[in-house]
Amino acid sequence: MKRCLACRLSFAAEGWRCPACNFTPENKEGVLVFSPELERDGHGFEERFFSPLRQVEDGSFWFAARNELILLFLKRHFPSARRVLEIGCGTGKVLSALKEGLPDVDLAGSDVFTRGLSFAAERVPSAFLFQMDARQIPFIEDFDVIGAFDVLEHIPEDEKVLGEMFRAVRSGGGILLSVPQHEFLWGVVDEYSRHVRRYRREDLLGKVRAAGFTILGATSFVSLLLPALLLARRVRTPSLADFDPLAELRMGRFSNAMLSGMMGLERALIRSGVSFPAGGSLLVAASRC
Repeated sequence: MKRCLACRLSFAAEGWRCPACNFTPENKEGVLVFSPELERDGHGFEERFFSPLRQVEDGSFWFAARNELILLFLKRHFPSARRVLEIGCGTGKVLSALKEGLPDVDLAGSDVFTRGLSFAAERVPSAFLFQMDARQIPFIEDFDVIGAFDVLEHIPEDEKVLGEMFRAVRSGGGILLSVPQHEFLWGVVDEYSRHVRRYRREDLLGKVRAAGFTILGATSFVSLLLPALLLARRVRTPSLADFDPLAELRMGRFSNAMLSGMMGLERALIRSGVSFPAGGSLLVAASRC
C-alpha cells in the first residue's frame, strides 16, 4: 500500500496522486522526490562525498565484507523475502550485492540525495529508486524486508525511523540494520560523517524492541580487527579540516587482501553461529510478527 505524506491516507493505485488530497511527489529526472526540502538541507551527509566514495567502494575489503554479512543475515533470517527496500542506499553498493546474490528479489532503494541515486541506477537499473526522508516512509506494509546500513547513526530521531520501518514492513517480514558501535571509538571520522552517535548494543536492541520488532539475531563485526581499529583511532587524530574521509579505505593491495582474509575468517565464524560481543560495527536482524 502507498501512503500519502500530506493527508496520511493509505491507497492502492498505479500512480502516486493521492485520491483524497491530490498530493503528488515531485519527479526529478525520472526519480520520485518525496522530501525535496531535506535534500536541499543536506541532512546528515556530504553530497560531494558520493563520487569519491563510488571510486573506492569496489576495491575495499570493508564494503565487500559488510555486503557478505548482509546477504548471510538476509538468507538466514528472511529466506522467503521477495521485496526488499534499502533506506539510504547511496551509490547502490549494497543493492548491487543483493541483486547478484538474490537475483529474483524485487529491490527498491531510497536516499536523501538524488545524486546518490544516479550512481545506484547505474549499478542496479532494475531497482525502484526514490528520494525520501526515512522519518516519513510513503508505504504501509509493503516490503518483506527493509534494510538500513550505516544510516541510523546520522539521524537524531532514530526511534521514529524504526517506527516508520515497522509500519512499512509486512507482518512476517522484518528489518536488517548495521550501525557503528562503541562510544570509545568515537573520532574525527564520526564528526566528519555527521554521526549523531555510535551505538551500544543494548541501546539499539532496546529501541528495535520498543518499535515492535522481535530480535532474530545480532552480532558485532570488524571484531578481529577491533584492536587495530582502536589503535588507529587513537594514533591518527587529524583536525576536522585536515581529515581525509577515505584514508581508511585507501590501502595497498597486500593490506587490503590481508584485512579481507581476516574479515573472511570472522564471517565464517558468524556463519557457524558465533555472535561477537564487540566490534567496530553491529548487525541486527529483527522481525515483525
